[in-house]
Amino acid sequence: MTTALLVLTLASTLAVGAWLGAWFDRLAPLLYGGRAAGPLAPLRAGAAALLRPRIETEAPDRMNARLAPGWYLALAAAGLSVVPFAPGAALIETPVGIVVWGSCEALTIVAVFLHGWSPNAPFPLIGAYRYAAIGLPVMLPSMFVLIAAALPAESLSFTAIVESQREVWNIVRQPLGLPLFLIVGLTLTLRGPMDFADAADIAGGTSAEDSGPGRALWQGARLAMLVSFSAVAATTFLGGPLGPALPGPVWLWIKTAAIMALTVAVGHGVARTTPSRMLTILWVVLLPLSFVHLLVSGVLAL
Repeated sequence: MTTALLVLTLASTLAVGAWLGAWFDRLAPLLYGGRAAGPLAPLRAGAAALLRPRIETEAPDRMNARLAPGWYLALAAAGLSVVPFAPGAALIETPVGIVVWGSCEALTIVAVFLHGWSPNAPFPLIGAYRYAAIGLPVMLPSMFVLIAAALPAESLSFTAIVESQREVWNIVRQPLGLPLFLIVGLTLTLRGPMDFADAADIAGGTSAEDSGPGRALWQGARLAMLVSFSAVAATTFLGGPLGPALPGPVWLWIKTAAIMALTVAVGHGVARTTPSRMLTILWVVLLPLSFVHLLVSGVLAL
């Protein structure tokens, strides 16, 4: 695949995936006895947000208010750029793809924090600090899980990780990996039990003062990160573009859509606990569990 074709594939994957993720959000209530909206509902909601006037608080940090959604979106694109759409065909072919993705995860905390800092208002700032407190410990299980997935490939490259799954997918070799990584995805996309940044109990958190195009861009960036995370998860645990008959990119899109649907369903179905209790769960349960997962995976790889 040429560079131009890879750029077009990446951009179309983010755009169509963001629409699909927004539609999944509106289909999810069906799982819990609610009503769902049609496939055009996300487009109508986006258009309505773009047409609304922008409202600002007193003395906001206007530069970061405009840049934070853009940074969030850029991090989603950067994370997707190291994912191979076909065997050996990533926009950025690097031997340290996992490190690149890990950097995008860490910088997402910065983007979300600045989004909450910029309005100069109490609820957004509370959401920003809560997200930083929760997001930082989530990065540790993420790295343990990704390194465990890299052990059979003996490489930090996503292309090598895909090749190592030609016989057996990592979800079979490492059944705990995807559930643990799903918690990372919920955190990166501000969903469900990990939605401490934009939570309802603080009037929308970092998005409490958003309006108009700024709100639309922020929600679009959240959906783009959902696409990027899901593609990384599909590549790491489901063999990425590997599959019979269909072209590699089609298999990657199918698996990415499946991870997106799972993430949205879990986000809608699992209740959020208090920040203090979630911190206890992260440090006392999930971090040791992810370390044991890495240890077992290392022993099996040897």
